Amino acid sequence: MAFWLAQQRNGQDSDVIQRFDPRFWTVNFPRPVMASAVTPNPQTLRIDCEFHHEGDLAGVIWESEDTLDHPLLRYETNRDYAHTVLSFRWRSNGVIALDVPHGPTLTIEGRDASGAPRTWYVRLWNYAQGSPEDAQITLPFSELESGYGLPGELIYPGDIDRMFISLVPQGYAPGSTDRLAERADGWAELSEINCYGDHGMLTIGDVFVPPHDIQIASAYDDSFNQTPARLVRSIEQLGYRGKVLHYVGMSHFFRLESGLGAESNRLLAASDGSLCEPARRWHEDFFAALKDASLTPIISLSYELFAEHCPQDWQQLAHDGSPGRTGWVPPSALLSPANTQAMAWLHNVAARFVGLAEGVGQPVHFQIGEPWWWVQPGTFAPCLYDPAATAFFGGNPPVITDMRIDLDSAQTHLLDQAGALLAATTRDLGQAVRDAATGPAEILLLAFTPTIFDGLMPELYRSNMPVGWAYPAFDRLQLEDYDWLTHGADAQRKAAYQTVNARLGYPIERQDYLSGFVLNAEDADAYWRRIDAALDEAAARGVEQLFVWALPQVARDGFTRLPANQSEDDVNPFDDIAYPLPLGRDMSASPEFSTTVAVTASGHERRNALWSDARLQYDVGPGIRSEEELGVLLGFFRARHGPATAFRLRDPYDFSTNAMTQEPTAIDQQIGTGDGIQSVFDLIKSYGEQVRRITRPEQSSILISLDGVPTTSWDFQEGGSIAFHTAPPAGTDIRAGFTFDVPVRFASDRLDISGLDFAVGEAPSVPLVEVREDV
Repeated sequence: MAFWLAQQRNGQDSDVIQRFDPRFWTVNFPRPVMASAVTPNPQTLRIDCEFHHEGDLAGVIWESEDTLDHPLLRYETNRDYAHTVLSFRWRSNGVIALDVPHGPTLTIEGRDASGAPRTWYVRLWNYAQGSPEDAQITLPFSELESGYGLPGELIYPGDIDRMFISLVPQGYAPGSTDRLAERADGWAELSEINCYGDHGMLTIGDVFVPPHDIQIASAYDDSFNQTPARLVRSIEQLGYRGKVLHYVGMSHFFRLESGLGAESNRLLAASDGSLCEPARRWHEDFFAALKDASLTPIISLSYELFAEHCPQDWQQLAHDGSPGRTGWVPPSALLSPANTQAMAWLHNVAARFVGLAEGVGQPVHFQIGEPWWWVQPGTFAPCLYDPAATAFFGGNPPVITDMRIDLDSAQTHLLDQAGALLAATTRDLGQAVRDAATGPAEILLLAFTPTIFDGLMPELYRSNMPVGWAYPAFDRLQLEDYDWLTHGADAQRKAAYQTVNARLGYPIERQDYLSGFVLNAEDADAYWRRIDAALDEAAARGVEQLFVWALPQVARDGFTRLPANQSEDDVNPFDDIAYPLPLGRDMSASPEFSTTVAVTASGHERRNALWSDARLQYDVGPGIRSEEELGVLLGFFRARHGPATAFRLRDPYDFSTNAMTQEPTAIDQQIGTGDGIQSVFDLIKSYGEQVRRITRPEQSSILISLDGVPTTSWDFQEGGSIAFHTAPPAGTDIRAGFTFDVPVRFASDRLDISGLDFAVGEAPSVPLVEVREDV
């Protein structure tokens, strides 16, 4: 299906918003502070905070440049605040009040009139009328003065990047890492927000992408800093409908409390599964906003927890006592399925999220996200040896130091035991969700096949895809394979589907597919093409519930999924049919490049090649020799709607990979070199250093060789690609030979044929032009 990586609006619909619209403020803070922003009504922004240290600070931020929204939805960048006035009612509790030193301060970051970077600090109390916790504040930017008291230094309002209001706890001591006597809860509210004067309104994208067949996934850890209203606006206007897969995360949602005993100096996730107030309020608002948009959340909870706040006893350990750690910075820990306290914590957390969803009238859909026994990156040591697991496995389980080595029967039996335990705990978590729900609850399980079926660890599936997950253990099975997908490992991907089907037996109508993600923006062009194609591939397999991961990357890269065009009048862009007439000797073929040439005043030239490959043009008119053939041509022209539909043409001068016209062999063209991962290779023909992509080979003519040895362990893919059943080993020389046609179309909407000219022997002109196929 078509997609687009939008970089900016180019004529699409726009609207205007008032500058400082509550939906577009953000929050930020250092851990272990927790804060969130919600919009109780269109003119109100509420911030909730939890502080644990004397030096904790949270910022409520307005950015002049919108870097978070999709390019089609962003508000305009305007750094000029001259003669702009912002007013609002300020209310707060639990944070330092307006009139106290270190009270709420507006920090403005930008440049002065000379362009030098500057930061100004504007004490809000200097512009307030009312009490320290309930006041009307008016900020005329052209008259604002920086400093604790007035008069102070005038700020320069003409070049501002961002501004933020600081919120700190009672007893704040700048820079202190000392713990507060007890957790400090606070909130602040900006209501009746009004912006007037110059630059009081901003243009904003108001694009509504038509609904399509893809649903969206995201995570609280990725979006905690934004308001739910902003996120739901993006989801809805980008055409996503149905369900929103929402991972509650591993670091921001839980309440923190002091540990016990040897961990008394640590802040740990509250053992009763309590949510911190910022996350509780944010999710309540998010679930309600989704309901207003006719969207349904799938609540996702994993066995992963931010390591800094995870009790040591809950963590999976390798044989040497090293804790299981992900590769993220800072890392997360993996909860041991054998630890009853850790599993009880998951049950309690799940129940609290179920209550939030049902509290706003949402149905319960709950995903158990990627539950597994961790394998240490680098050493490949499985984390099966925490005290609870060791006891569960009999007190002295066989040691596995590396999942890549050959395992004996005792070691594989241990993996089977671990898998059975994992299956039991996931079923128990699903039952805890059902018990917490007052109505029906749908339970989904997500598995990540590139790790579970890593070819370096052939026995890992025993512990991480246990037979206890077989249908109907869960209502739906969800699969994601983005590492393989983005690296082109299609053979592994497809083999995994077959293995999962054989092992777990979920009907295709009970399976979902997650496609993504793009970690680095520089990979966007290549990766989104594969992600979008994988969604179509899954749909072709019969998967109905399709999700793209994740919303922040969709917004960053401008990924825009376009709906299928259902019009009955659509013309097929390509008919896989050959030009029906023989080509005469006088037929012309003209390769064409596009080059700009600039001649300097001195007569020198500057040349720029705009195309990397030539485009061919033909005139097949000289091949027509009879009125019967003329009739065939006219019929063929009408059937193609003139230039609307392309077709195949065999170029009589160049149709083979062996020289130009000779019989192809299996070693004609090198199409790639194996790396042990990539399994799909495009068919090409090289002309020296210039490489031509072949999209219309004659399928029956294709010959393939690996290191010179012919092979048939491959499948042809539409668009001119070869998909090997197993990825060729690293260093393998991959070659191909074949004959091929050129995709062409009629060059004009009109075909000029004169009966008189034809009668006296003049051949008509029938120009064709090569079509560049987007495959």
